[in-house]
Amino acid sequence: MSHTYAKLHYHCVFSTKDRRAFIKESIRERLYAYVGGILRENKSQMIAVGGTENHIHLLVDLPATVPVSDAMRLVKANSSKWVRETFATHQSFAWQTGYAAFSVSSSAIPDVTCYIQRQAEHHRTATFEEEFVEFLRRHQVEYDERYLWG
Repeated sequence: MSHTYAKLHYHCVFSTKDRRAFIKESIRERLYAYVGGILRENKSQMIAVGGTENHIHLLVDLPATVPVSDAMRLVKANSSKWVRETFATHQSFAWQTGYAAFSVSSSAIPDVTCYIQRQAEHHRTATFEEEFVEFLRRHQVEYDERYLWG
């Protein structure tokens, strides 16, 4: 085969540092648009974005040449710098050190998109911490509770 063909979708989740409530309604849409721009500049596509004041969910389509770790590093570094430079009240804004990323089949994109878009509703009954641990369990990701929130 002379060409590479790939369609790689990831559901990525990460929180603000110490899960602080930085992502207020007043900056949310601009932040989401900025994150989408970072992805576009790196030949990636944001399919869906959502979250609450302390975390973000991204459904992204990455080319085979962009590892998910590179995409998350670019998104987190550039968006946190932008928030600090753009909003005077957010000088201490930062994302958590790590992230979670789960592969998504094409057939599951509508369901994952709906889930991401309904974050406010979902978090009326579950905290971010509960949601995050449930994702890890559901996807059979091994983790050490001692290092989960550090």
